[in-house]
Amino acid sequence: MAKEISSDRSYWIQTMRKIAEPVLQSVSQQQLKSRMPVEAKLDGREKYSHLEAFGRLLCGMAPWLESGPTIGEEGQLRNTYIKLARLGLDAATNPESPDFMNFSDGQQPIVDAAFLAHALIRAPKELYGKLEPNVQRNVVKALKSTRKQKPFFNNWLLFSAMIETALFRIGEEWDPMRVDYALKQHEQWYVGDGLYGDGPEFHMDYYNSFVIQPMMVDILELLGDQFPDWKEMKEPIIKRAKRYAVIQERSISPEGTFPVVGRSLTYRFGAFHHLAQMAFQHRLDENLHPAQVRCALTAVIKRLIEMPGTFDEEGWLRIGLCGHQPELGEGYISTGSLYLCATVFLPLGLLENDPFWQGEADWTSKKAWSGGAVPIDYAFSNHEWKI
Repeated sequence: MAKEISSDRSYWIQTMRKIAEPVLQSVSQQQLKSRMPVEAKLDGREKYSHLEAFGRLLCGMAPWLESGPTIGEEGQLRNTYIKLARLGLDAATNPESPDFMNFSDGQQPIVDAAFLAHALIRAPKELYGKLEPNVQRNVVKALKSTRKQKPFFNNWLLFSAMIETALFRIGEEWDPMRVDYALKQHEQWYVGDGLYGDGPEFHMDYYNSFVIQPMMVDILELLGDQFPDWKEMKEPIIKRAKRYAVIQERSISPEGTFPVVGRSLTYRFGAFHHLAQMAFQHRLDENLHPAQVRCALTAVIKRLIEMPGTFDEEGWLRIGLCGHQPELGEGYISTGSLYLCATVFLPLGLLENDPFWQGEADWTSKKAWSGGAVPIDYAFSNHEWKI
């Protein structure tokens, strides 16, 4: 990066800012549709790409917008971005706006309305509570309009459930059946050692992190007390989530790389959405020090974001994992899809004095491959036996 970085936190802020600036500035001026390029393998993705960019970006930024610092340079930036985000919510949900976004035409809007809903859950005060009443009504109407479509029989069930969870959180009418179906079905798809199948079959990819585990944890965090059977589900789901975070941390190499497997690799460090959430929620396994998770994630962010070709000349993300690699874009990938990478920034919702931001520590694979001491790794079931 051109500017020297004094700490990991300032580096994360600078990187988040570089990713967020074009989206937030454009949508706050109702010019996202006119400014954002839509790079895609298939035609027609511009119908969905703008809600993808806005919803996914806010999903990652939300904890920082909700509880970040209020003073200093970072506090000023946060206050600015909160205002831009609220203007964007107005632009995205007002039918009279040039940037009114597609919440109901086709099935894809279920996905990105859910990421926007997840943002509202993570920042209920700043991203919903302080909106003008007419904007709140538009947001609710937009979320409810997704009910016209039926989700696919896989992780998409959680998108419908997340939208209902957000409606519950903001005090609106919600549908428990959509939530119950998603939770019960994923219980059927649990395959062991902290991992779920994505539908009836297990896929070796990052969808446990992109979607499944973060959404299951947060849905039950809010709704777990609504019904006795949901309450019983919460503890085992959290235990599985802790195990999967261990697996995620151990998958980061000493060089800040990770296995190039599965689809949607163009979400870049969004592959660590789950690990970032567990760190943000202080739910890391006792063998994972928060600082080692921060250092590992920082290594990944640097490895990917600094590769030439990641951004176009106007600052928009381009399709790829490490630089510009358009061949990695599946048919459903477009420019807006790429902003799921912002979910790595969830720990920015922790203040600077949190242990996550304190000290330096090598992560597991860096210690292991330099001859250092590392704890034995146990599969989840074996670990339960030892307890």
